[in-house]
Amino acid sequence: MGDKVEWEILRDNVVSAAAYSCVGVLLMILGFVAVDLVTPGKLRQQVWVDRNRNACILVASNTLAVAIIIVAAITASQGDLGEGLLYTLIYTVIGIFVMALGFILVDALSPGDLGEVLMDDRPHPAVWVSATVHVGAGLIIAASLL
Repeated sequence: MGDKVEWEILRDNVVSAAAYSCVGVLLMILGFVAVDLVTPGKLRQQVWVDRNRNACILVASNTLAVAIIIVAAITASQGDLGEGLLYTLIYTVIGIFVMALGFILVDALSPGDLGEVLMDDRPHPAVWVSATVHVGAGLIIAASLL
């Protein structure tokens, strides 16, 4: 009987890992789309073709922040898969919205067009401000869950 319980636990853990992984990757893609919507130009082109460091830093910070929220939501779910997936989805979408709003607010408070500055080929220190807003928003939401 002990072997059966271990196999059931393993099966449940594999299902949970697969479900959270799928939802997590989809949410990270949604975060990428959100960054693309609030910045000028095509982000895929900026990152993978043009190798724009500013765009890469912004996307990386957003993806990291989304992952932080996902980890906190999974930790807070206390084992119920359906509830955990729902909480992960809700809190991460809130986080993505807050990060996009943070970008828009920093843009409004900054001289010039922040989106244009960040998408410029030349490295610009303003990208670190936006990146920090993204990671900070992710940490705040994560802390609210734990």
